[in-house]
Amino acid sequence: MTTCGTILVADDDDAFRSFVAGLFEDIGFGTTQAATGEAVLTAASLEQPAAVVLDVNLPVLNGYEVCRQLRDRFGAAVPIVFVSGERTEGFDRTGGLLLGADDYVVKPVDPGELIARVRRLLHRTAANEPRTEQEGRVDTLTRREHEVLDLLASGRGQDEIASLLVISPKTVATHIQRILGKLGVRSRAQAVAYALQTRAA
Repeated sequence: MTTCGTILVADDDDAFRSFVAGLFEDIGFGTTQAATGEAVLTAASLEQPAAVVLDVNLPVLNGYEVCRQLRDRFGAAVPIVFVSGERTEGFDRTGGLLLGADDYVVKPVDPGELIARVRRLLHRTAANEPRTEQEGRVDTLTRREHEVLDLLASGRGQDEIASLLVISPKTVATHIQRILGKLGVRSRAQAVAYALQTRAA
C-alpha cells in the first residue's frame, strides 16, 4: 500500500524511468510510468497525478507540448518537473519554466535533490488549495484521525498503520478518506503536506 498520491514518471529511457519511479515508491508514493507523450496524457486523464516528472525529449509528442496540455487540463493543481539530459543550457531551463513547468532538473539527477524538489512542490500545492471555513482544519480531526495522519506523515503504509493501531486496513482507509474530506484536499500527499505546514506555523 502507498501512503501518498501518485507520481507520473514520463521518460523514454526505460532504465531511468524505472529508477525514478523506484525512488518515489521507496518513500511511499504510488507511481505511473509512461514512455511517450500520448501515454502521459492518457494516464493523466484516467487519474489526476499528484505530480509529473516529465522528460523533455519524449517521442512524437514532446514534453513541452505535454506540459502545455496538462496545464490546460489541470491548471496549477499538478506540479510538473521537467527532466532533461540534452537540453541543459540556461535558456533551456528558462524556456521550460516559461512554458509552465514548476521546476527543471538536469540529468544525471541527484536522487535526494529530485525527491526534495517534488516534495517542496507538493507542499506548496497543498498550501495553496482553496478551503472553506469548515475545511482545511487539522483541529477538526478526531484523536484516531490524528494518529493515522501522524503515521502517514512518518511514511507508514496503510497495512503498517493498521497493525500499529490494531485496526483493519479497511478501517484505516476509511479514516484517510475522512481526513481528506475534513482537510479539503484530494490526496494523501496533500494531507500530509498540509499537516506538516500547520505544525510548522
